[in-house]
Amino acid sequence: MFTVIADSFIKADNTWALWAILVLITCISIYLEQKYDWAAKITGAIIGLLIAMLLANFNVIPTDAPVYDAVWGYVVPLGIPLLLFNANLKKIWRESGRILVMFCLSALGTMLGVAIAYFALKGAIPQLIPAVAMMTGTYIGGGVNFAAMAAQYDVANKVTAWTIAELTVADNLLMALYFFVLLAIPSVKFFRKHFTHPHIDEVEAASEERDKTLAAQYWSPKNISLLDIAKAMATSFMIVWISTELATWLKGLVPIPETSATIGDFFQSLVGNFLGSQYLWITTITMLLATFLPNFLGNINGAQEIGTFLIYIFLVVIGVPASIPQILKNAPLLLVFAGIIVIINMVVSLGLGKLFKFNLEEILLCSNANIGGPTTAAAMAISKGWTKLIGPIILAGIFGYVIGNYLGIFMATLLQNF
Repeated sequence: MFTVIADSFIKADNTWALWAILVLITCISIYLEQKYDWAAKITGAIIGLLIAMLLANFNVIPTDAPVYDAVWGYVVPLGIPLLLFNANLKKIWRESGRILVMFCLSALGTMLGVAIAYFALKGAIPQLIPAVAMMTGTYIGGGVNFAAMAAQYDVANKVTAWTIAELTVADNLLMALYFFVLLAIPSVKFFRKHFTHPHIDEVEAASEERDKTLAAQYWSPKNISLLDIAKAMATSFMIVWISTELATWLKGLVPIPETSATIGDFFQSLVGNFLGSQYLWITTITMLLATFLPNFLGNINGAQEIGTFLIYIFLVVIGVPASIPQILKNAPLLLVFAGIIVIINMVVSLGLGKLFKFNLEEILLCSNANIGGPTTAAAMAISKGWTKLIGPIILAGIFGYVIGNYLGIFMATLLQNF
């Protein structure tokens, strides 16, 4: 998958050692994120990626190994359905109808931002189409969609002017900076003057002391039984198996044209990409099960925790092939690419939110849920004391996981014609 630069201290065929290191880095990243405020601000994703990147650059671990292929081929697909067990569309609409509408308006901002960023930088950053899919997916859904789109377009095995690690660094750095902006906006007089803010008005001026980071609060201990783990893993394995078989079978029914010169070619390419995507079938099947069998999937405790843990391992792996000099050389343009998307999302979210009379808190949380996902949006709601919005924004963010893969492929297919 990756090009080996030099002999490493731990060899590529030392499977148990590499698995131990990947899981240990994941554990350290999660621990630091939940223990220390500075780490929570950086995010565990960035910490894990940086640790792996340093170990690889100092030749402690190899840049290419069968273990990394196993993460791409098995860990990522298994993590996706686990994170979608609560994607009950009926519940999302019933409990979060209003905020879900605002979330979709904010998603339009992401799509517009991706299009503008693509046209502004396609001459400066070659091979941007996979990045279009990945950034659309992650800035509407989350890391699970970023991983799915990276695998969908086989980015790890293609020679591009940028790497997944470099795009991840740009993505996460912009995301972290934007969170600071979102947290500051409620204190700015301009926004308080021009937007309604009932939830802010309910919060007492004095902030309460807390002894846990927001990540630790969100991932508080839950009752998880052995049967929960068994159900979660069995269901996830079954969904991935069925999805893989469906994608393989349907891929041959609608061949993807080499060029999209006509409208017909475009739609054929779109349908072919949809039907032949293992990840879209994983998303669709899990969503249907969560919607029509909510008492089964919704009552399996620990699925989100296990799924998030698996995605963290993926984030560690994508830091392995990163060359620090290459990131310093290429990341600035990728930061501009991600920055354009984030800025357009914010402008569109505030503009449409104001037009359709949404509260400032709803607008900011929906923009947060788009750019960062339900976890970060919930963390923001918790930190601000907007307790009535915690549940709805989590559900809206989960909906982003559902549509992120669809919209990622749609935007990539659409912009490829230009």
